[in-house]
Amino acid sequence: MGEEVDHRTFTREDRSRYRQKIRRSLDVFAGMLREARFEFERPLTGMEIELNLVDDNADPAMRNAEVLKAIADPDFQTELGQFNVEINVAPRRLAGDENADLERELRASLNNAEEHARGVGAHMVMIGILPTLRREHLTADALSANPRYALLNEQIFAARGEDLDIRIDGIDRLAVTTDTIAPEAACTSTQFHLQVSPEQFAAYWNAAQVVAGVQVALGANSPLLFGRELWRETRIPLFEQATDTRSEEIRAQGVRPRVWFGERWITSVFDLFEENVRYFPALLPICDSDDPEQILESGDTPQLSELRLHNGTVYRWNRPIYAVVKGRPHLRVENRVLPAGPTVVDTVANGAFYYGLVRMLAEAERPIWTQMSFSAAEENFHSGARHGIAASVFWPGLGYVPVSELVLRRLLPLAHEGLDRWGVSPGERDRLLGIIEQRCLTGRNGATWQVETLHSLERAGMDRQAALHAMLRRYLPPMHENVPVHQWPLT
Repeated sequence: MGEEVDHRTFTREDRSRYRQKIRRSLDVFAGMLREARFEFERPLTGMEIELNLVDDNADPAMRNAEVLKAIADPDFQTELGQFNVEINVAPRRLAGDENADLERELRASLNNAEEHARGVGAHMVMIGILPTLRREHLTADALSANPRYALLNEQIFAARGEDLDIRIDGIDRLAVTTDTIAPEAACTSTQFHLQVSPEQFAAYWNAAQVVAGVQVALGANSPLLFGRELWRETRIPLFEQATDTRSEEIRAQGVRPRVWFGERWITSVFDLFEENVRYFPALLPICDSDDPEQILESGDTPQLSELRLHNGTVYRWNRPIYAVVKGRPHLRVENRVLPAGPTVVDTVANGAFYYGLVRMLAEAERPIWTQMSFSAAEENFHSGARHGIAASVFWPGLGYVPVSELVLRRLLPLAHEGLDRWGVSPGERDRLLGIIEQRCLTGRNGATWQVETLHSLERAGMDRQAALHAMLRRYLPPMHENVPVHQWPLT
């Protein structure tokens, strides 16, 4: 989302030139796949975490420019809203005690960032949706200064031709109308990256789609928006609606949404990029002067800038990534289903569970996606988002089963073996998967803690707004102390 672009007006010629260029780039990408030109001998993982900024009153702080200037760390970057920043974690292997090192380094980076942010009157919060957000915080004025965001806003609403209705039915009901994509800024997430070979990509992407519903159920941390209690992971329906380029009539025709779970299991990474080009018109039809065919024929690696930029405007929950590092191209699965937080250790545990589980499913002799429909995986995803850790999901051989029971009986043992295959040390494996186990046994994740604490404060006599602020203030200490959320007190 944060790639720099110039603010400009697009002409019909721009769009025609872009369509021709991106189709040539797709042909070049297909040739690269045939010629096996990709780096995958030492698979790496990576992580991005989007953070919120609040002031001393626990309200959103529209100060990311000042915060980033104070932090002065290239690992921290701008995000869509002025109350958002993002930290990018350097790629690393999973083997040994790398997870423990990652946790220490990430915690140190966030502590340093928090210290500098305080100097400009802001505080860092790892949470899926800020519970103290109000509608007046999410106007066009809340967008960050990067021209890309203004361009996206213009292009999405030009494609729609009308304002955007957001409707979410949960415990409470939310119905709002907006003339900006700013509500998307409410959705702060964690992204896990996994580098894979072209031959393995389809299996890992399919496996990631299979486990997405379980992931979001276990890690839900976004139960509140605009003072309403909605889904346990409200970020999912909010994000699906906040960047929808389709009018009501276009939706009724079955046109695919840009925030997309997908519609089929794949056989190659090419399937996903080809779908992007075939189904989705360009939001940012910006062409560079490179000729990817000539670059490939000369023995160099094309950047495929148009293909990559377009991919960044199709918001798959598991997104394919093509990147070039030190002249060598590689492929990654970007897993985007989880919210931020509640803590660094919860985040690292979520990552360990995901990496271990998808390895086992991707390498299984009989792939699990041959035993279930794609629509069942999508249903699991939305059930996990709606009901959180109390959800039931479909699993081959078991039928519909509570998520916690599925994880304890079937998935944790698989994740355990998968981390062994990655070479993770036994101590780290058991520590991190133990956090997932305890989350299932206690039934407590970030969403349940938020809701139970909110209701407790309301029963004590606070009104909803006062209780939301008090709950968020109680959230911050254990978040900074890095206490796993299943251990957080409820009083």
